[in-house]
Amino acid sequence: MKVTVDQDKCVSSGQCVLNAADVFDQRDDDGVVLLLNDSPTSDQATNVRNAAAACPALAIDIEE
Repeated sequence: MKVTVDQDKCVSSGQCVLNAADVFDQRDDDGVVLLLNDSPTSDQATNVRNAAAACPALAIDIEE
């Protein structure tokens, strides 16, 4: 799994962090998504998929 984010699309909803805090974070100043790990483990995969599905801006892209 390879994860990318588009910070320009991000609307700072925080759904990514709520679903996969070990893979995503948010900038302190504006809440825009930060990618902490672009190659999550298989144990993290379900949470990352949930984060992508919950993102209202579709700012998370997953390549399986």
